[in-house]
Amino acid sequence: MRLVTFQVDGSVTRAGVIFDEHVMALKYPSLLELLRDDEALVLIHAALNAPQNANDEYIAVPEAKHRDGSDLLIPTSLVHVWDRPMGVYALADVTLLPPVPDPPTMRDFYAFEQHVKTARANRGLGMIPEWYEIPTFYFTNTSELYGQNAAVPYPQGSRELDFELEIACVIGREGKDIPVEQAAEYIAGYTVMNDWSARDFQRTDMKLNLGPGKGKDFATSLGPWLVTPDELATRRSGSAASERYDMPMLARINGQEVSRANFQDIFYSFAQVIAWASRNVRLRVGDVLGSGTVGTGCILELGTQVHRWLQPGDVVELEIAGIGVLRNTVL
Repeated sequence: MRLVTFQVDGSVTRAGVIFDEHVMALKYPSLLELLRDDEALVLIHAALNAPQNANDEYIAVPEAKHRDGSDLLIPTSLVHVWDRPMGVYALADVTLLPPVPDPPTMRDFYAFEQHVKTARANRGLGMIPEWYEIPTFYFTNTSELYGQNAAVPYPQGSRELDFELEIACVIGREGKDIPVEQAAEYIAGYTVMNDWSARDFQRTDMKLNLGPGKGKDFATSLGPWLVTPDELATRRSGSAASERYDMPMLARINGQEVSRANFQDIFYSFAQVIAWASRNVRLRVGDVLGSGTVGTGCILELGTQVHRWLQPGDVVELEIAGIGVLRNTVL
């Protein structure tokens, strides 16, 4: 399933499910409330994945048309979660917000070895041995989140704005001290993440040994939607504790490709990340866990000889196979 939080003409916000390039409004104010309702998720998944046959019952939605002009048909089993007054919309006619607009917490990890090695080597530094012992992370700001096609304000006072190509998972079940062998069961879905970074701010912040601070907290983009793990099953390999996904990841600036990597190159799996994040701590439904930057996935790593720092007007597109394209313009 592809799940969203959306608006139409700046009106009421609703959770929705993508249904044949349409968005069906659901009776939840955002995806966070939907994820908290296990029964609704099971019902929606069953309705959308059941084989269609002549005995199935559907409701025609005349205002929502297929490309060939025929009416869109909605399974009747979805009626009790469908917000009929809000209706069904063409995907192009809605504004997609961050899938979880107000997550309880947001952690960003440092899970791709290539990025860590290269970024440190560019500063004349070697790897920290402790990096191989734990999947470290920092907490980041949940108030400055941006969705698909949103304009992201350039951070005042910075001259070195960067993107970071990441994948994030959203927690779908509450848990504490989660065993790594069971951790993948806690993932509601995956989304594309852009951890915008002011590198000049970050350099000063990091000298104080307390995290990236103002170098990171001004903006994070998530989207365009949340993709449930079952949609990605054919890309999965490895055990439950160390599962990897063959999902190419790439970045474009103003249409020019500047980065290409793959999710399967992650050093710490999301199961390992979840197990570590939940140690002595309760993870809640809607918590967001970012992977950290994939190898080659930022200007800091690529070098300004490959691409200059971002400027107002630049369009940044981050694409992950199996999920989609997250697009933002620097304001």
